[in-house]
Amino acid sequence: MLRLTYSFAAISLAIVVGGCASEDGINPDGDVYDGIEVDTAITLLGTEPFWGLDIAAEADGAHAARFSTPDDIDGRTFALTRFAGNNGLGFSGELEGEQVQVAITPGECSDGMSDRNYPFAATVLLAEDSLFGCAYTQGDPFDGPQNP
Repeated sequence: MLRLTYSFAAISLAIVVGGCASEDGINPDGDVYDGIEVDTAITLLGTEPFWGLDIAAEADGAHAARFSTPDDIDGRTFALTRFAGNNGLGFSGELEGEQVQVAITPGECSDGMSDRNYPFAATVLLAEDSLFGCAYTQGDPFDGPQNP
């Protein structure tokens, strides 16, 4: 398993600094990213190690997440706070006492194991573990086979 330690400031900087085109919700004039609506469910996934994170908006404007792995198929649920930068969006929260930071940025992404292409890249910092993967929404789905 790849173990890297990054500060949340580095991910925040990547979200805020990037972006120089007006497509995919990116605004070069400094407005926040608006490519994923606040009430949109987002699915994140990664390989090596395998992991999944499902993010859903709740009625009160908060967000809930479920983090799962092959060893924990049912996953663990926790609350997240959403924020947006110039080239993507992020979420922060706490899972069983460990800080969780999520960065989602637009751009073609491959999971490296299937013939799927995803519309977003994803990084999840869980305590000191950095997990890299892809993300999609119902409005911006992956391209490729449903069951690879």
